[in-house]
Amino acid sequence: MKNLNGRVAVVTGGANGIGYGLAERFLQDGMKVVIADIDADDLDRAASELAEHGEVLAVHTDVAVEESVRALADSAVERFGAVHVLCNNAGVGGMQRFATTSLVTWRWTLGVNLWGVINGCNIFLPILAEQDEAFIVNTASMAGFVTTAPLHPYVASKAAVVALSETMANEFATEYPHVGVAVLCPAYTATSIRDDERNAPAGHVPRAQADPELESLREQVNADIDSGISTQRVADLVVQGMAERKTHIFPAPEWLNYWQDRVDRVKQQIV
Repeated sequence: MKNLNGRVAVVTGGANGIGYGLAERFLQDGMKVVIADIDADDLDRAASELAEHGEVLAVHTDVAVEESVRALADSAVERFGAVHVLCNNAGVGGMQRFATTSLVTWRWTLGVNLWGVINGCNIFLPILAEQDEAFIVNTASMAGFVTTAPLHPYVASKAAVVALSETMANEFATEYPHVGVAVLCPAYTATSIRDDERNAPAGHVPRAQADPELESLREQVNADIDSGISTQRVADLVVQGMAERKTHIFPAPEWLNYWQDRVDRVKQQIV
């Protein structure tokens, strides 16, 4: 998908981080953009800032809830008449050991990271399929390939998004050849994902309280995130990836070496 001018993009998790970077880049390319986020205050602030670059619609959305995503789709079509690009980008993180991770935290993380993608793809596909050309970009992570860190719900959700996106891309190649599908797999990116617990549900125990022994590891990861690749660079790679009809977009391709290490470890166990 090379010509974005005049087209419409929907970006979940659009108030901050990668989502904000995508929205800003799309506007610069002449698109109309719908940003969705669960944080109403951040959403209003982002919409005000992004409006300097073009036409923006902000829709308060909980991507884990089907009805909320359906309302997002309805609002996008009502305002702009179509959707050409869908970025299922909303996500939460979490550095915590398995034994200290509650089922509330599991349901929250999978609800946003995995069901948010499923809901988006399921609800928006009929709209995208009506267009002459369309694209879905699902945000996963290199954690979908590298499974050594204590990020159990996060890793499980991101691995599922990788698999879902790949199977959709294979199927759509014949079923919906005009709808591209890509999975975005960033590594450390300069975002505010460390603040994800501000939107956690009732019953979620803050990670610092539930698993204080990992605090030094969290601090190191947060430092790596702060010094990571810019969201603007990630957005540039997404636009390039859509133009080249890529299925995988790797902002940090060197991390594939860790994936190869994983493959090698598995192969060593074959009898």
